[in-house]
Formats: sequence, structure tokens, C-alpha cells
Amino acid sequence: MESLDCLRPRGMMVSYGNASGPPPVFSPLELSKRGSLYLTRPTLFSYVATRAELAAAARELFAIVRARKVRVRIGQTYPLVEVAQAHRDLEARLTTGSTVLIP
Repeated sequence: MESLDCLRPRGMMVSYGNASGPPPVFSPLELSKRGSLYLTRPTLFSYVATRAELAAAARELFAIVRARKVRVRIGQTYPLVEVAQAHRDLEARLTTGSTVLIP
């Protein structure tokens, strides 16, 4: 409810993932009581359901990266022979940004 309270009228809340567990259930009436709010729970496969949609999305993303509108932060690199350590570090939340394996 605190997240909904942060929104202005007609604001949108986007819920990603369940790292902290699923969100609590609430009545849709809470959205109208707080100013005609919107709530969405997007999933990747709703946006890239076909190979053609995936290819188009990838082209768009890489064009944005090439234009430096989005910068990719490489936090760490590992030689490919250390892939097991890379996985351990990822699982242990010891990494930040992107992790790159170098052949």
C-alpha cells in the first residue's frame, strides 16, 4: 500500500519480479480510492512472443546502446575457464552491473 500511496493521481505502478516474495493481495478498489491508479505486471514473453518481435526488440536495444542513450556498466569480467566462480559470485550477490565471460 505504501508504494501505491507514492503515486500521483492516474499514476502507474509497475511490479517486477518476486525477490522479496509475492506482493500482498488487495482490492482493485484501492486503485480508484487513491486517484484512478494503474497497476501492471509485465512479462517479457508478452512483448517478444515471436522470433520476429525478439529480433526487432534486440535491434532497437542495440541501437539505443550504440547511441549511448543507455550505457552498459560492466562490473566484472571472468576468464571463461572461471565460469563456475562467476556463477558462485552471481548467486552470492557479489557482483554489480553486467558480468562478462572472456573466451
